[in-house]
Amino acid sequence: MKDLFEENDNTENSNNILKESVLRDRKKASLLWSQTAGFRQPFAIAILAMAVGYLFMFGAPLLATFSIDAIMAGDEFQTSPWVHRMATLANLGRPPAMMTYLLLAALGTIVLTAIAGLFFYVRGRYVALASEGIVRRLRDRLFDHLEHLPSAFHDRADTGDLVQRCTSDMETVRVFLSGQTIEISRAILMLIVVLPILFSLDARMAWLSLVTMPFLLVAAVIFFQKVKRLFEIVDESEAALTTVLQENLTGIRVVRAFARQEFETRKFAVKNATFRDNNNRLIGMMGIYYGFSDIVCLGQIGLLLIVGATWVIDGSLSVGTLFAFITYEGMIIWPIRHMGRVLTDSGKAIVAMGRLAEILSQPIESQNEQTPATRLSGQIRFNHVSFSYDKTPILKDISFEVNPGETLALLGPPGSGKSTIAQLLLRLYDYEPGDGGRNSIRLGGHELCDLNRKYVRSQISIVMQEPFLYSNSIEGNLRIGRLDARQEDIVAATRDACIHESILSFPRGYGSMVGERGVTLSGGQRQRIAIARALLKAPPILILDDALSAVDTDTESRILESLKARRRHQTTIIIAHRLSTVMHADKILMLHDGEIVQQGNHETLSATGGVYQRLCAIQGAIQRQIEDDMVEAPQ
Repeated sequence: MKDLFEENDNTENSNNILKESVLRDRKKASLLWSQTAGFRQPFAIAILAMAVGYLFMFGAPLLATFSIDAIMAGDEFQTSPWVHRMATLANLGRPPAMMTYLLLAALGTIVLTAIAGLFFYVRGRYVALASEGIVRRLRDRLFDHLEHLPSAFHDRADTGDLVQRCTSDMETVRVFLSGQTIEISRAILMLIVVLPILFSLDARMAWLSLVTMPFLLVAAVIFFQKVKRLFEIVDESEAALTTVLQENLTGIRVVRAFARQEFETRKFAVKNATFRDNNNRLIGMMGIYYGFSDIVCLGQIGLLLIVGATWVIDGSLSVGTLFAFITYEGMIIWPIRHMGRVLTDSGKAIVAMGRLAEILSQPIESQNEQTPATRLSGQIRFNHVSFSYDKTPILKDISFEVNPGETLALLGPPGSGKSTIAQLLLRLYDYEPGDGGRNSIRLGGHELCDLNRKYVRSQISIVMQEPFLYSNSIEGNLRIGRLDARQEDIVAATRDACIHESILSFPRGYGSMVGERGVTLSGGQRQRIAIARALLKAPPILILDDALSAVDTDTESRILESLKARRRHQTTIIIAHRLSTVMHADKILMLHDGEIVQQGNHETLSATGGVYQRLCAIQGAIQRQIEDDMVEAPQ
């Protein structure tokens, strides 16, 4: 009885897995079908053009059949004088009737093939128009979706894998749309049109020509089932290879600084070898199928030739009919055999669409919240805010308030929750509002989670710990937050960020290119350009997340003086580790393990025992030691 229950459970699990697989395939097909809207008419035109083209192509063997049988029967051909003269000129010792038939068959074949070629051109043009348009739309949709996915998704995702999906997987879908959809239609059309012709010529030969068709179709389906998982493995191994390449090129300076070239080369070689091995397994499986199908196809043609020749000898089949069957058999059996390749590419497309659907099924950030018509005041209020990431508590019962124009400083060891506060303000992560006003963040009098994300981010400028600069000119990077900025506003922002003189010293000034991620600049220059970019945006709230760590103390003091002059216009949040950066703030919060352990201004906290006072003593002693060492150093 126990075994019976276990067997039933296994059967139920297998059925559930099968149902889930069917649902996933339906979602993939639905995604692809939805992207064809607006391009179905070009596909229909392409299929219609292909059908007409093959009708003309199928006429050519009939002409040859008629001519061969007429010649073999010795029929005379009554034709116009000019055809007779051409046949006479091409006589070369042959009967004029034979030359007439051969000439007309050749001319007819050329004309029919030329007309068919014209329709095949129309087919190719409209297939390209539809497939390229669909893939472009799908790629745009995928990129737009990636741009609106929450930060939590990008925290988990591998950049190389996302690049793989946007490029290689898209190319797989394009190949399927441009080639295999038409190939499927071609195979079906061949069977629909050619089979009636074959049966009208000779039923016996028609049935004989279909003997191996079931074997080819069954082999194609079995082959498809076998290689479907292999496609996924190859795709994943290629994504891993792309990830290693992307990481290495992005961190090439770190690789060289630590002399890790050989190690990275070996790591890449391992991923490359894995990709090669998986690809070889796939190619080997394809080789088995194509070798088997070639034997079957050639055997089918050989069977027709042997049996047909026997019937020609005994007079029950004409030579022309045998020629027609051999020709038509070649026309239909190779496309049927090619169905294995069609299924192969279909399998690749299914895997690729699954990987794309996996991203497109991820929920994007909500965008339907309210958007106030006015500029925010810059007031910030946290009321008993707690926040966890992946079930790990980050913030615990945080409460504070910053009035418009004030400066708030956040201090604390790494992992204490400083940057998380900034990320919550930008709605990069969302909190869950509680009852009675608890777990609430209010921005300018509005509940933050009720405000549109795009609007919130338009009201806040932030300089990250690792400022990102695009591979663009300095001016292009500065204008990112404010495209219509005047040149004098740009200069004012760079002066406040103490970078104007450095920019003028570059060969092309503000037009100088900074390279990918700003690699041509020093760390301090990147930070100051990022600060200038944030200041140029002129928002009601400015966040500096450890944005002065790479500048010297003199430059830091000048930047802070410039920020003081802007205090009437914006609320400033400074996240730092140096006391010199935060000591002039209106309010200082000391964070530890996600909690506020002290708060107040510099004078209050430095006079009160606790973490801040100890930090003042430590940093003060270090500063005095440095000054003494500099005085005692030999000149």
